[in-house]
Amino acid sequence: MSGDDVTSRRCPDGHLRTRLRRRFGPRSFRPAVAQAQAVVNRWWACATRALLLVLGLMFGAGALALTPEQALRLVDGGSDDRIEAMSQAVPQGDAALRAFLEAVLADGVKVHDGRVYVLRGDAYVLAGTDETAEPPDEAEDVVNNNRMRGELEAAIAALSLLADDRATRAAAIDALRGRPDAARLPLVERAIASEQDPRLREGLLRLQDMMRLWAADRTLRLDAARALANSADPAIRASLLQRLAEEPDALVRAELQRAADAVRERLAWGERLGVLFTGLSLGSILMLAALGLAITYGLMGVINMAHGELIMIGAYATYVVQGLFRQHAPQWFDAYVLAAIPASFACAALVGAVLERSVIRWLYGRPLETLLATWGISLILMQAVRSIFGAQNVAVENPSWLSGGWELLPNLTLPWNRVAILVFAAAVLAGVALVIARTRLGLFVRGVTQNRRMAACVGVHTARVDTWAFALGAGIAGLAGCALSQVGNVGPDLGQAYIVDSFMVVVLGGVGQLAGTVYAGLGLGVLNKVLEGWQGAVLAKIMVLIFIVAFIQKRPQGLFALKGRSAEA
Repeated sequence: MSGDDVTSRRCPDGHLRTRLRRRFGPRSFRPAVAQAQAVVNRWWACATRALLLVLGLMFGAGALALTPEQALRLVDGGSDDRIEAMSQAVPQGDAALRAFLEAVLADGVKVHDGRVYVLRGDAYVLAGTDETAEPPDEAEDVVNNNRMRGELEAAIAALSLLADDRATRAAAIDALRGRPDAARLPLVERAIASEQDPRLREGLLRLQDMMRLWAADRTLRLDAARALANSADPAIRASLLQRLAEEPDALVRAELQRAADAVRERLAWGERLGVLFTGLSLGSILMLAALGLAITYGLMGVINMAHGELIMIGAYATYVVQGLFRQHAPQWFDAYVLAAIPASFACAALVGAVLERSVIRWLYGRPLETLLATWGISLILMQAVRSIFGAQNVAVENPSWLSGGWELLPNLTLPWNRVAILVFAAAVLAGVALVIARTRLGLFVRGVTQNRRMAACVGVHTARVDTWAFALGAGIAGLAGCALSQVGNVGPDLGQAYIVDSFMVVVLGGVGQLAGTVYAGLGLGVLNKVLEGWQGAVLAKIMVLIFIVAFIQKRPQGLFALKGRSAEA
């Protein structure tokens, strides 16, 4: 018998070795055989994994499906037993479990004699099966206390991490952030592996770190604390502080404290920026309310106590336009604000022109009589609005494009309506400055203000200019009312909240100075909000008033004094 035959008999692949020896020679057949066997082993491993995957897909769903015994453990016994059963079942991520827990939360489950009945549509089925079965009359409802309801909501949110709908997954992440539980880590890890949305994946990674804070492994808790130190989320800081209060390990406690301090520092910047934005928002509203007064009082010298009611008229004009759009053009409802802007200006300007022609034109140069007359006019306007629209506040709805906000930081969201008011105030300011500085009306107003007699001598109709200027100031007040309707209540007393602040802005900025009105309005808004966070709203108002009085004592002309001197002086 030849050596090749002996080799073939001794090992199953002897014929392969013989063929390799004949082809490559006696020295090279061993490496070639080893290489061939490695290739065969790799293919065999891939085939084995594929087979296991197919078997898992075929039989895994049934293994993870909700069983009647599991359903009974979830609804029978005390809260601790049910929560323990839930913590064991949730990591499987079964869709049937989620539907069952939703039915339990909705009080659609009954129990009798070890059998669990679930309301599905209009009929009951046995839990863990598709068998229809009507529960007997003596079947008991599953009762959930507040603690159990909270656990059910958290479990349903955890199971929703694998939902197909993105909004559902996002809501589930937000819900679980308030109830981190290390027992749900396997489900979160499964969600991370399957999540394709970058933003949701980032949220899941943060959620994973929050849950690892409660893990039994000390190393996992340390790694989670270090990872969460880079965040700027109030919920994460709350989790860090909660874990810090229960952490027994000194090293982990130190890391948790360092992480909580780092998150607090980042949150502080969001709070500071929030105060600054709120102050600028309030300042823009004050500036809008004071711009019209800067013309009627600053340029014309009329102490108009009815200025607040002109703001109110602009707000009610916006309300009327909203109603017309809702009734006659509901498909264009989101555009009603664009139509309300000229309407509010026109209504307030018309009322202002009527007031000037009928009452105020006879009181120029008599400030006390003007103050009393305009105060009486303000009462008449408020009563007229109460008679027409009622004494209660009316609802002005924001269009969809002014709803919501722009989230800059987890603790800083800029509402779109406030952002729009900032932009609107800047646009109104630019328009007023253009009218005063570049138009014929502005030239006449400045000429009449500086020297009424000389303006009349050169042919300027001073009475007509007074009417147009007062109407312009009143119209700007109406624009302020249109803006205020998007951020607050609209009622007959709306203007009373801004009349005093408007006068303070005009006096602080400098009588007759539009630039001073801008600086004073924005400055008082920011100062007011800073002091509110320090001493409260009431004391903040008092401190602002004291500051203005002290400032006027030192600088009576305000921030910006008129250059030169008036010919009327």
